[in-house]
Amino acid sequence: MDLLNTLVDKGLRRELPTREEALAVLATSDDDLLDVVAAAGKVRRHWFGRRVKLNYLVNLKSGLCPEDCSYCSQRLGSTTGILKYTWLKPDQASQAAAAGLAGGAKRVCLVASGRGPTDRDVDRVSETIKAIKDQNEGVEVCACLGLLSDGQAERLRDAGADAYNHNLNTSEGTYGDITTTHTYADRVDTVQKAHGAGLSACSGLIAGMGESDEDLVDVVYSLRELDPDSVPVNFLIPVEGTPLAKEWNLTPQRCLRILAMVRFVCPDVEVRIAGGREVHLRTMQPLALNLANSIFLGDYLTTEGQAGKADLEMIADAGFEVEGTDQVTLPEHRTESAGGGCGSHEAAGCRSHGDAGCGSHEGTGCGSHEGGGVCGTPAAAAAPAGEPRTDLVAVRRRGAGTDLAPNA
Repeated sequence: MDLLNTLVDKGLRRELPTREEALAVLATSDDDLLDVVAAAGKVRRHWFGRRVKLNYLVNLKSGLCPEDCSYCSQRLGSTTGILKYTWLKPDQASQAAAAGLAGGAKRVCLVASGRGPTDRDVDRVSETIKAIKDQNEGVEVCACLGLLSDGQAERLRDAGADAYNHNLNTSEGTYGDITTTHTYADRVDTVQKAHGAGLSACSGLIAGMGESDEDLVDVVYSLRELDPDSVPVNFLIPVEGTPLAKEWNLTPQRCLRILAMVRFVCPDVEVRIAGGREVHLRTMQPLALNLANSIFLGDYLTTEGQAGKADLEMIADAGFEVEGTDQVTLPEHRTESAGGGCGSHEAAGCRSHGDAGCGSHEGTGCGSHEGGGVCGTPAAAAAPAGEPRTDLVAVRRRGAGTDLAPNA
């Protein structure tokens, strides 16, 4: 297929595809799907080999959020029955992080619900970052605390934070249909603050909220312009009790096309499969590793994910390897210069970061849209093709905020 040959050539040169080419990837047929995955896989392997970076979420403060993000179980007025608790103490958060690090995670994402942190909240998180780094050599810490005020990104950087996540989630044109208590411009401003402070910016999207192909391409191109280092791709989990509870629009095939499109637009950036992979990709998850070079290990913010052991087995069985703390995630040209990103400046590459969470759709979620689905729990009889897999969605009842051991 001439389209795919062209996209591979552009990806290897860090040259951005046209909007028409990006849209054409989303419009490919199921018959061509494996060809699309193979093409995008060439670009992924060129820049990242067969390494998979593992990230681990710690929900520092759950629920109790004043924002009205339609996709989020922690939103204002939520009736989802999630865990609700105020700030974890630094030693509690450090213990939670240790479970993920023991399972092979390289980065810990510290997430807190809310519009944005107060200065006292920044102090709390700074103490938590210190506790984690004192006990774990080489760990990366990403903060995901919502909208930042002036000077807060610098304080987090000085406390030892490596990255900040804040997702754009959807296109500027449709943002007002999803959230009304803050604006798309607010999110862009926070990503820019993080980037300007010298933090590694992480910003992504949520697919499956009823958006069009054009909306998906719009948000990915906007992310490219923001120049983040990592782009989390969340797949909406329609949780009962949220306004989007009936939006079951995704198939495994569509999820793979979306990931391929993101990889072609952002060839040399850390593309992370975030919340919803277990629910929507299901048994196709290993195939998605040919497109993305990063995933979350274990559970998400408010919902359960695949068992950590199953994640590690999936990576090994698919012929990939877990990225070690002694390995640099990004290609050398991206670590040498703050300006050489994916899609920024003169057809460089694409770098970006964002949501009020770390790479997550979940509201203020770090890298997850709402949690992931549950894999390995007792399952009902297989649902007919195309039917909503509500059986794969389970509220998290273990780990941070509970007395039970986390899933890592």
